[in-house]
Amino acid sequence: MSEPSTKPYLIRAIYEWCADAGHTPYLAVQVDDYTQVPMAYVKDGKIVLNIGMDAVRNLQLGNEDITCGGRFGGVAHQIIVPMSAVIGIFAKETGQGLVFQGQESSPMGASVDSGGGPPDDPQPQGKPTLRVVK
Repeated sequence: MSEPSTKPYLIRAIYEWCADAGHTPYLAVQVDDYTQVPMAYVKDGKIVLNIGMDAVRNLQLGNEDITCGGRFGGVAHQIIVPMSAVIGIFAKETGQGLVFQGQESSPMGASVDSGGGPPDDPQPQGKPTLRVVK
């Protein structure tokens, strides 16, 4: 049995942090064939959703997907976002949150190569940093 992904747990943690701090949680999503969102609001294959308590109903932050009901332009829609489509979650007011890179593979720093040799590129030294790329 494979180890479960940390992604859904991290999303739930940031969502709770936003709620506790009085911030509005926003979910950035890469729309694919399995993502169910109103396509009229998708730009460049991406959509940002307000998943705050006042904006959606029946929010379920599951391990496989995120589901809720929401209104767009006054029209009710059922939203389904697979975990693999989530790009990040952040607070609207501060921009603080998490951005997920790549696929649901191994965590950063884990070697996929079982050869045991040194990596091709040396790891940068010093404190890790995050940047917002627009």
